[in-house]
Amino acid sequence: MEPSTEQSQRRREPSMEDVAREAGVSGQTVSRVVNARGYVGAATRERVEEAMHRLGYRPNSAARALRSGRFRTFGVVMFSFSSYGNQRTLDAIAVRAAQLGYALTLIPVESSAKDTVVGAFRRLEEHAVDGIIIVIEAHQLDEADIEIPSGLPVVFVDSNRTAEHPFVDTDQAQGARLATEHLLDLGHETVWHVTGPAQSYSAERRREAWQSTLEAAGRRVPEPLQGDWSAASGYEAGVTLREIDGVTAVFAANDQMAIGVLRAFREVGRAVPDDVSIVGFDGLPDAAQLWPPLTTVQQHPERVGAFAVDALVAELDQGERLQTPLVGTELIVRESTAPPRQR
Repeated sequence: MEPSTEQSQRRREPSMEDVAREAGVSGQTVSRVVNARGYVGAATRERVEEAMHRLGYRPNSAARALRSGRFRTFGVVMFSFSSYGNQRTLDAIAVRAAQLGYALTLIPVESSAKDTVVGAFRRLEEHAVDGIIIVIEAHQLDEADIEIPSGLPVVFVDSNRTAEHPFVDTDQAQGARLATEHLLDLGHETVWHVTGPAQSYSAERRREAWQSTLEAAGRRVPEPLQGDWSAASGYEAGVTLREIDGVTAVFAANDQMAIGVLRAFREVGRAVPDDVSIVGFDGLPDAAQLWPPLTTVQQHPERVGAFAVDALVAELDQGERLQTPLVGTELIVRESTAPPRQR
């Protein structure tokens, strides 16, 4: 039995022309909304999107790619979702990409080893992406040692500064310098440091800036204690520090480790900031709710993520590599720091 005309229409997928009729606009306007190209007023865009929703219209991404040469998708290769900065950066990448009409394909990797990263690239090629953002905080990631897919724009975030591709990052050195100078300006003789993982680009830059700031001030540079970004590792470092005579100021390379240091000193009756001042790095929202509230270096991963997407789009649209700035930091002074107690 042949299906009725009514049944055939019911099964037919709604078209762009159907959306145009439903919204009362031209087919060209619908095309602009679907392909995120050209200007469409906010009210008109909303009307078109509502019509698409009512009709159940789903843009054909494959057809769009054939017409425009774009898949409207970016690939993100990311190592470590546990850090606050990476979480915020990924969120910012997703928001900015969506604003510009792009989707994301996320490929998590377990390490920055060559084989792992190359495998991630191969998977992205299978997914058909227009560009790649690499968020791997590893200073040893050697671009020359991995094969980046040809013809694809690539942006590095929080990684190798020597890369030929655009590089977007927080100004790690500025933040560490602000933290160290703040403690010295309060009158502390020197500043101890709890550093992040040895393979971390961010941790290395913060440690280098802490050391150079002390050296420039003519102060003793204590041996840094190794952490892994976790509060537990900060606590272990704090247990060691509280047994060392003369420790009055500690700069931890992130807020979570600073929280661990804070606990280690307070559990043996060492008051913060009367006996020891503590500064973190990141600007965790909960840092202001600690007791005492934590002095910290506020970074802006939301700006880093947006810059990374803009750099990809600039290369796709204009064929030029955007000069991306280092994103500045701010020192947020709270009650965990004070001048050293007079002995």
